[in-house]
Amino acid sequence: MKKILVIILVCTGVFFGCNKKEALTCPYSQSDLNNTYAPGGEVNALTQYIEHDSIDAIQDPRGFYYKIDTTGGYSKPLPCANITINYVGTLTSGKVFDQAKDVQFNLADLIIGWKIGVPLVGKNGKVTLYLPPSFAYGANEINGIPPNSILIFSIELINFSNP
Repeated sequence: MKKILVIILVCTGVFFGCNKKEALTCPYSQSDLNNTYAPGGEVNALTQYIEHDSIDAIQDPRGFYYKIDTTGGYSKPLPCANITINYVGTLTSGKVFDQAKDVQFNLADLIIGWKIGVPLVGKNGKVTLYLPPSFAYGANEINGIPPNSILIFSIELINFSNP
């Protein structure tokens, strides 16, 4: 009888142990993101654009600019949050290169500028990001975006869930 009880306990432990979800670890921490800086030349080019067009935006010490249109809720997404957003991406010429509504992403899978910029607002917040190339697509040409482009993203954070 004891052998049967032991076998049942072992089988139960194996069954429930195998069904537990593994805790996902985030490859980024807020500390990592706080220590990411754009190169000086890119920051200078972005600053010239901001000043030339008299854009009312705040310069982040890491080398990008932003304007918070609506702060949104109190809590903010963490670096690996699942987010639902509306966004429009434009070049400095004003040409729209991408846009979407109610699209879902994991923040960890996005460009560095979004990893840093989206958490500036809470749920239902709106932010405009002015990103130097290294915070966007860098020297890569992506879907008609020229290499080393300064990019502008208007983002509305519809919702998010932190890990």
